[in-house]
Order: sequence, then C-alpha cells, then structure tokens
Amino acid sequence: MPVATGCRCPFHAIKFTTYTMNTVDSAGLTASSSGPLLEIAVRSQCSPTGRGRRENQDNYLVIDGQGQAVFLWREQETRLQLLNWPLGHQRVAVLDGMGGHSHGREAAEQTVEGLLDLPAADHLDGLSAGLNALHQRLHQQFLMAGWESGCTLILLEIPSAGPAMLFHVGDSRAYVIDAGQAQCLTVDHVPATHLAMLGLLDGAQWLQQVHGQANSQISQAFVLGSTLGAPSLYADAIDAELYELHEGNLPLFLHGLGDRRLLELEPTRTYLLASDGLWHLPHPQQFIERWPELLAQPRCSLEELLDRLFADLTEAILHQHSLPDDNTTVILLRRPTQVAGYP
Repeated sequence: MPVATGCRCPFHAIKFTTYTMNTVDSAGLTASSSGPLLEIAVRSQCSPTGRGRRENQDNYLVIDGQGQAVFLWREQETRLQLLNWPLGHQRVAVLDGMGGHSHGREAAEQTVEGLLDLPAADHLDGLSAGLNALHQRLHQQFLMAGWESGCTLILLEIPSAGPAMLFHVGDSRAYVIDAGQAQCLTVDHVPATHLAMLGLLDGAQWLQQVHGQANSQISQAFVLGSTLGAPSLYADAIDAELYELHEGNLPLFLHGLGDRRLLELEPTRTYLLASDGLWHLPHPQQFIERWPELLAQPRCSLEELLDRLFADLTEAILHQHSLPDDNTTVILLRRPTQVAGYP
C-alpha cells in the first residue's frame, strides 16, 4: 500500500496537545467497556487482490470503552488516546472517500478528525445534531478550498448501557449476520432509491438495481451534500443539507430502515459495517449469501473471520472478473453470549 509523504489538506491537523499518538501494526482491535465485552475488529485494504487502486480513500474509526481511538491518517493506521472519554462508551465508523473525485481521501480524513472531536452522545438527537453541524462545517471549508468531494459515513454510537445509535450517509452499509442470513440494515443513497421515493421503482426493481448488481453513483455524501430531496432524479444543484431518509419519505417496502435510529446489538449475531468495495461485484449476492457460513462462527476470533472474508472476496473478484477492485474496509462487531465476570 503506498503511503502519502505529505498532507495535501489545507485544514488544521490532529491536535497533538489533546491526543497522544502511537502507530499500531495489527489489523484487528478488541474493545472493552464497563459492561459485557464488545468485540470489534477492523481491516482496510487498498486493493484486496493487489491489482486495483493505488490510493486508499477509505477510512474508519474505532473508539473503545477506554477512549483509545484507531483510524487511518495518510493511509497509515494510527492510535490516539482521547481525554475525558466516558468509560464504556464506544464509537465505530466506516467512511469511503468519493473515488471519482479528487480529495476523496481528504474528505474521509477530515471527517474522522471531526469525529474525534465530537463528544460522546447519549441520545440520538444529540448525535444527529453534532454530525449535521460537522457536515456543514466541512462543506463550507471544502467549498472555500474549491474542493467538490465528500465521503460516505456509517457510524454506530454505543453507550455503556442501552441500544446503539445508527447514523448513515451514502452507500456504505451495515449488516446483521446469523447462521441463517445476512440482513442489510441500511438503505443505499443511490439513484435507484431516489426513484423508489418518487414512486418510479417497486420493491423488486429497487432490490435488483441496488443489491443485485454493481453500482458506482451515489445521491448523497457527507461533506458534499444531497440530491435526494429533489422532486426529480435530475437535480439542478446539490443541496448543502443532508437529507435524512425515514418512514415519512421512504416507500413502504423500505420502512424500518431509516438513516438515524436506535439499534439493539444482540449477543447471538455478528454485525458488519463496510464500504462498497466489499460487494462491488457483477453478482454481489453470490458472495453475500456466503457470509452466514463465513461469519456466523462464534468460536472463531473476529480477526480469523476477517481473514476468511477477505480471502473469499479476493476469490470472488477473480472468479467474477471484477478487476480492478476497489478499496475495501470492514468492521466486525460481536457481543459474546457469555463473558467471565458478568452475569
């Protein structure tokens, strides 16, 4: 993986007076909290086959229950210790810089930096307000710099007690996986979803266009803005505001999959957050249908499951002749059914 030798971003860098920086080599991370252990593992690859992109525009953030943060900075995994982070509170996020635009990596990095500054949230409204404000600030900064770019953002805020909070922008996804199925928990912000909102696609047509084939266009991005609220598919301009999808504007067949909602993390299931490189295949369902067999394995460590997942992805890319492949970032989360020391 190539490493950038200098920061091309004109905005302020990480505040070293606030955080202590260390580099780490491992691909996985186990996060602990004051409650039952929540296992977390993360991996980001510029090109799973080694024959794809030369720059990794993806990013991720994992903040564990002790306030230790892991993310990519200039394409290198970096660790910081956050001050005054609530014990047991966790935050995980996957970001995908817009590959068709310049400065996609910078958009993802600047968003991660903003997430490091964002206080831990106990309520969904507070989380949404903080992320909307971050989007607006970065939108203005990129506009002033003449940069038309953005990134996806899928984030789980996990308090020490109570359900997790989901916040989603773009076409990265969250899945819940058990032995029977891999169920998508989010709606891609893509033209097909916009058409469905306008009543121009039914459920079967939407499913085929979004989950049955590779896609390369999105209709909303963090930092950049949205066209999802336009009255037709072809908007005159990109709206600076984010457009939240919820049951008031989604078609009936997508109800329950709003962008910002509470999410219970069940002990018997594995949760996956990922950028679209994980399913950017001519026949993505052939690969996704294997996830229960690959990932619903409670006796295997999450790092082992990531090894299996990426090996299977590489095989699928080659088998489906899907080169060049895309940046791919995956976070796996799992709450064990039994943890020593807890009831």
